Order: sequence, then C-alpha cells, then structure tokens
Amino acid sequence: MQSSLVCFNAACRAHYGIGEVIYNCPKCGGLLEAQYDFTNVDPAALKRTWRERRMSNAPLDQSGVWRYRELFPFVETQANVVTLREGNTPLLQSKRAAEYGGLANITFKHQGFNPTGSFKDNGMTAGVAQARKLGMKRVACVSTGNTSASMAAYASAGGLEPLIFIPNGNISYGKLAQALEYGAKTFQVDANFDQILALVRVLTERLGIYLLNSINPFRIEGQKSIVIEMMDQRDWRVPDWVVLPGGNLGNVSAFGKGLREMKELGFIDKLPRLAVIQAKGASPFYEYMKATSKGFNAEVHPETLATAIKIGDPVSWPKAQFEIEISNGTVESVTEQEIADAKAVIGASGIGCEPASAATLAGIRKLKLGRDADIVAVLTGNVLKDPDYIYRYHTGQLKAPDGSPIKANFGNAPIVVPNDAEKITALLK
Repeated sequence: MQSSLVCFNAACRAHYGIGEVIYNCPKCGGLLEAQYDFTNVDPAALKRTWRERRMSNAPLDQSGVWRYRELFPFVETQANVVTLREGNTPLLQSKRAAEYGGLANITFKHQGFNPTGSFKDNGMTAGVAQARKLGMKRVACVSTGNTSASMAAYASAGGLEPLIFIPNGNISYGKLAQALEYGAKTFQVDANFDQILALVRVLTERLGIYLLNSINPFRIEGQKSIVIEMMDQRDWRVPDWVVLPGGNLGNVSAFGKGLREMKELGFIDKLPRLAVIQAKGASPFYEYMKATSKGFNAEVHPETLATAIKIGDPVSWPKAQFEIEISNGTVESVTEQEIADAKAVIGASGIGCEPASAATLAGIRKLKLGRDADIVAVLTGNVLKDPDYIYRYHTGQLKAPDGSPIKANFGNAPIVVPNDAEKITALLK
C-alpha cells in the first residue's frame, strides 16, 4: 500500500517520502500527516478480522494499537514494532459522574490502563517503530510527564537510547520516576515546555536524534487507534460527542483524522462532535477559537496544576482547529477548582484519573451538552500519576498556581485515631 507524508497546509499539500526524517513541511513549514492509498480496504472484512484478532496470541494482535494496523500501514516490516500490549483500554460508566456532568449516562475511555499509564503509549509504539525503521539509535522528547514515561519505556524496550528534556521543577514525581526507572537520560531544563521544545528541535537536527513529540506524524497515527478501538467497542455506533483534554492538541488531531478516515472508508456513517477542554491558565487554543480575529497567540507563561496540559504554544493547533470545525465541535476552558472537583467525583466513582483527565468532566458540566446526549469522555492518565495532588486536595492543602486555595468540596481526608477499639467503634457507629 502506497504511503507518503503530506503537508497539512491546504495551500501547499506537498508530498514527501514516508521515510524522510522531517516533522514540518520544508516548503512552507506546515505540519505533516501520513496519507495512504486505501483503495482496497473492505470495512466489513476488516471489522471481522479485528474481532478475530482478539482471540489471537500473536503480540501484534494482542496490541490494541497494532490490531488495527491496516489503517496505519507505514511499517512494512513488523520486526520494527515494539509492543507492550498497549491499548485494550476499557469503556467505563459512572452514574455519579454522569449526574455531576448533567447527564443521564456517561462513558469514559480510560487510557490510564495503558502499560505506562497514559494515552501516550498508543502513539509511542508507532513513533518508536518508525524510529527503528529509519535506523535511528537515539530518540528524544520534551515532556511535562506522560510523554517521557512512555518514550522511555518503548525506546528502552526497542533497544534505543531515550533522551528526555523536562521543565525543571514542573513535573510530577510519579511521572519522573517512570522515566528514570525505564532508563532514560533525563535533562531538567530551566525553561518552560515550549522553550525547551525549540531547544530540542535544534539538538535533534544537529545530532541526528529522532524527535518523538506529537509534532511527529507517526505519533498521531498510533493515537488514531484510540478512537478506532473505541468505535469497535461500541459496535461502530457513533456517539454524539467525544470530549478530551487539550494540551499540545495531538490527541484531538489524531481522533479527528481517525474518525474522518473511518467515515470516508465506510466504517461509520457520521462524525461525532469533538470537544477540547483546556485549563484556564493554559488555554491558548480556547482563547484563539473564541476570538473574532483569527491570529494564534501563544501563552508565554502557562500555569495549571494539571501538568499534562500545561502547554502554552501547542504545535498541533492548525490540525486541532480543522478537526473541531469539520466536526462542528467546540472548545472550553475550566478553572483549577472545577478540575479538582471533577477529579474527586471521578475518583469517588471507583475509576480515578490524573488531573488533566478530569478537565473532560469539568468541561461537560460547564458546556451543558444535554441530559440525554451520548458522550464518551477520554481519561488520558492513571490516578497514580499525580499522587501528591490527590493528597493535598483531600486534606485541604491544595493551592492553585497563583497561591489561592482550592476548596476540598468533595474531600475525603484520612482520620487520625488512637489505638483504641472502643473509640474507633464509636466513630464507626
């Protein structure tokens, strides 16, 4: 099947070889996306094949990403694929969270069930496969947490050297611990995410290192599998809305691309509406989309406790804008208090998630999408990604980046008791 990289800029649309080490269009600087010749794709046959693969013990079939490999066939040699059985993440329902969001029902697509605990694994398995295909020895990323954990695991599993650059003092120890444990060489830089990304772009080009941030189009290809698997799990019934957090905006770009391709190929009969939710202190895409003048302005000093979406200059915003507009979607921002309370509600449902994930439920509550709407909300990361955040919220110690207190409206503080059965019995009556 013929594959190529194509400039996303509608005024350019230049084509490049699928094996070129480029992240932006050399002609116009636009973003790139992988494009394939899907002429011989048979949706009915593939749906049967994908279901049959669930019973297979072959490593690629057990992966919730590579099970759907016909829709991202850029890796000709399967020996280049490194899989940790990523994907296979559940759809979970919660009446408590639904009521909080003003809905009769809600479904969470929980990416925290991935091997390293976040949706990044879906994209990283694809990005590392391309790196191995290209003969790369070292890979790099800039990260506020989840990307570093995922890249470290997949690169190390694939025999590559992972190099990670993180904002000094602005990463959860839960996420940093993963990167260190998985063997990554880690650099803590005195700059924010966007400044470090500019630095690393220079270093990767100078030293021949493969960049695995979401500007890499193969990361986007892997993340498409999230929405393909979601539709498979729903027996191809399209929801009214798919709601997800927005940081660097690679996920909404991937979801939109995957959904458009499935509709064009006949897997689904319509597109769901996409909603992106950003934290108020790091919401350049929200500000851009609501503005009457259409000039994109980066947030120079993004601030939010939801570190996974603490990004002020998201590289994928042109793709995200396209996917929001073509799906008749929307963008919203939510406060630190709204994120914290939504997170506590999700946790009290027995599900749990990282702070950035909870932006989805907070956004749904704010948008008032309709009580009977069929909504899938994406939870991007595991509850144990930010354990200090959880403890500080439930004990009334959590503060916003500006120092203002966040109320523990759904707090569940531990109770200190004496070693006395009678007194504890009295408390439990």
